[in-house]
Amino acid sequence: MEANMRWVALTAVAPVAWGANYYVTRACLPADSPLYGAALRALPAGLVLLALCRTRPRGVWWWRSAVLGLINVSVFFTLVYAASQLLPASVASTVMAASPLTMMFLAWPLLAERPRGAHLTGAVIGLGGVCLMLLTGAVAASVPGMLASAAAVLVSSFGHLLTKRWSVGTDMIATTSWQLVAGGLFLLPCAAVAEGAPPALSPSALLAFAFVSLVATALAFTAWFAGLRRLPAGTVGLIGLLNPVTGVLCGVLIAGEELTGRQLLGLALVLTGVILGRPARAPRGEHPDPVAEPSREPAASQVSSSASRSIRSPSSQTPVRWLRQ
Repeated sequence: MEANMRWVALTAVAPVAWGANYYVTRACLPADSPLYGAALRALPAGLVLLALCRTRPRGVWWWRSAVLGLINVSVFFTLVYAASQLLPASVASTVMAASPLTMMFLAWPLLAERPRGAHLTGAVIGLGGVCLMLLTGAVAASVPGMLASAAAVLVSSFGHLLTKRWSVGTDMIATTSWQLVAGGLFLLPCAAVAEGAPPALSPSALLAFAFVSLVATALAFTAWFAGLRRLPAGTVGLIGLLNPVTGVLCGVLIAGEELTGRQLLGLALVLTGVILGRPARAPRGEHPDPVAEPSREPAASQVSSSASRSIRSPSSQTPVRWLRQ
């Protein structure tokens, strides 16, 4: 249990960094270059991680990296940027707070992880807390913005669970670097065609991109995927509720916004939801997560055995064929 809580703490680095990223992006980065912004966020982060691990993809990981990079980086980063431009930050954050429930229900067919009652309760309480913090009813919601935000929830939940399924027995820094590089390479030609020349960046914008790329992307995604590997998807999804909490606190501490009594109550509800989703204590002598202690089998055998375990339940007997590869 103590080891699981350490992984919870590490995983929490990601939503905290992403919450701060909202403030940095809106305050310091150019608003009219979403594709270049996404590419400059992903590609440097991926290259830094690649330099650390010094491992290139082999075998199936060439196409897996391309698929995950397209889903988790190219499409997701662009949808998040579009949602942030079309919606007030409060509304966009509230829609994204539905991701814990989305991850839980997608994890059932993809990973054979049945949602626990505590996870579902925590997700509902946490979502209520986010709505209480952020929704004021004073702003109109754009339909395209709502669709972009909802699509971002679905895309990220599916991509993150696919990463959890495929990355058993592989180096987490390596797999994270491969998909960030692939996603950044997909984005660059799209940005050149759609947005023309790269935007001129001021020194403050360069520092902001350094934070966005190294902290909110390289560090955050590595911590997030490491947590997904060792914790139930429902637990990780609830930890993600710290994202809007961090956004509110950044507004209070940095931008001088006022913290109301309603927001304090919302913060308390969100933290209650996160606590309810903590990992369950495993029976004595049984490890809580078979992935947390890597097998000594060869990687190919380990991936194969994990895939066979993940399709035992009737609900996952007929997944898309390429998901098993």
